Amino acid sequence: MNEKLKKSLKYILSLSVAAVLLYLAFRRMDWAQFWAALKDCRWGFVLLSMAAGGTAFFIRSQRWRMLLLPINPQLRRRTTYNAVCISYIANLVIGYIGEFVRCGIITAHSPKEKEGDGEAHRLASYDKVLGTIVVERAWDIVSMGIFLLVFLLATWQRFGSFFVEKIFGVTAGRLNAGVLLGLAVLLFLGGAFVWAVLHFSGRWKPLEKVAAFLRGIGKGVVSGLKMKKAWMFFVLTVLLWCCYWMMSASIVWAVQGISADALGPGFASVMEKLAGLDLVDALFLTLAGALSSLVPVPGGFGAFHIVVSTAISYVYGIPVEIGLIFATLSHESQILTQILSGGIAYADEARQIDLRF
Repeated sequence: MNEKLKKSLKYILSLSVAAVLLYLAFRRMDWAQFWAALKDCRWGFVLLSMAAGGTAFFIRSQRWRMLLLPINPQLRRRTTYNAVCISYIANLVIGYIGEFVRCGIITAHSPKEKEGDGEAHRLASYDKVLGTIVVERAWDIVSMGIFLLVFLLATWQRFGSFFVEKIFGVTAGRLNAGVLLGLAVLLFLGGAFVWAVLHFSGRWKPLEKVAAFLRGIGKGVVSGLKMKKAWMFFVLTVLLWCCYWMMSASIVWAVQGISADALGPGFASVMEKLAGLDLVDALFLTLAGALSSLVPVPGGFGAFHIVVSTAISYVYGIPVEIGLIFATLSHESQILTQILSGGIAYADEARQIDLRF
């Protein structure tokens, strides 16, 4: 199977999953009510959510730059920002491919220097940059876990049952002994493969390049842990989550402007419940939406809508259809932000380097 066919099949599969999830989320939607509600919301707050999303892109890029500076001290803020924005567009096509795209952009901007073999190598080689992304993504998972743990400790009586029954319970139900054994076997085989490649690389030439690539990733991980002013990395992480929080809070304020008349008779009580949502509720929806990102679909389409609308329905007793209005405003406004930011970044990078992926 050639490479183009593999990419096409991967794209079709991930797109199909997203389409199925979107269908499941919207299959009972009253579209007349949906459009009437969208027209009636406070669009100024939607723009505020988009601004918070754009700010999050910049903060994320500068946090990543701190991991990259030990590899390439000359790296510009503009370069990392463009790379992050372009990666979001790439992720809309195939989930997680953006991580590899941004590695290529950083590497293309990296100067070369001669090493012990006499050949010129880039300071920020592709493998080393990939190693910093491993560190960044690992910290993203850890930080999400920390924020979720602190949030649940403070609000367990109010939100704990949702995470136990709808998130952790569903996940645990699927992690039977066979699945856990399969994961353990895959982990063992992966570790054995890495050990074999590194151990036998000197005996077989084809393994040398693979071993060099793996060592480069290792160097990237190690160098990322040598960043200066580590405390700033944690500050930027907190600011990043504050942006995510503001994104959700802004959409809460946007939907609170919808009148009961726009939804139809019988929705006065629903609007009262929506009006009662506050910043704590916005943080709950932020964390629920963040967990949906673990589903491997392009741009989170479908997965985000199902998780967030289910959260709103389960915790507040608000119909799923109304929760989908919140999820749609929240998700699609950020997709638009990604397209705008990524498009501008792509145009800027195309003038500097050859962007052919």
